[in-house]
Amino acid sequence: MASLSSLLLASAFFLAGSVFFYRYDASGNKSGGTATTTHLHFYMHDDYTGPRPTAKRVVSGRSSDGDNDTTTLKTAPRQFGDIVVLNNALTDGPSGGSARVGTAQGWAVRVSEGGIVSDLTLHLVLEAGEHRGSSLTARGRIDMDATVRESVLIGGTGRFRYARGYMLTKNYDYSLATGGIVEIDVYVQHE
Repeated sequence: MASLSSLLLASAFFLAGSVFFYRYDASGNKSGGTATTTHLHFYMHDDYTGPRPTAKRVVSGRSSDGDNDTTTLKTAPRQFGDIVVLNNALTDGPSGGSARVGTAQGWAVRVSEGGIVSDLTLHLVLEAGEHRGSSLTARGRIDMDATVRESVLIGGTGRFRYARGYMLTKNYDYSLATGGIVEIDVYVQHE
């Protein structure tokens, strides 16, 4: 009788394991649905100045050269320890009059004492087109001295549930003092 119980228990575990591996393949995709790779391309308008800035330093860090004068802290373009919040327009072209496709919302923390390097968390909220109502979240180390910067996509909502992929950013027309335009390419795998 004990061997029959063991056989039934082993069969139950085998059946449960089979169901699990049928639903999820080795890469984490749900079986039965095919993973789609989508390429999104847009421009982010990052404005530190003007009557309605869309990026703002909310915490001023310390100057790495030892000059911690209050005026210097408020006027220096970037410093170690700065925290910047973003609520930037995403458009389909680089000009300000291009069609708006969404909003880039998030924050960046300046994490390097030498160079302009930030830890970025960015939510790309899509407001137009076939992906309207969906969003993607990117995390990454952003080194402003690099020509192209790569971040990882850590998830998404709406049509991008179970998303994974990467985001490439590069300066299109950008100044550290005033902001500007950043070109963004997103490559996302989703169901």
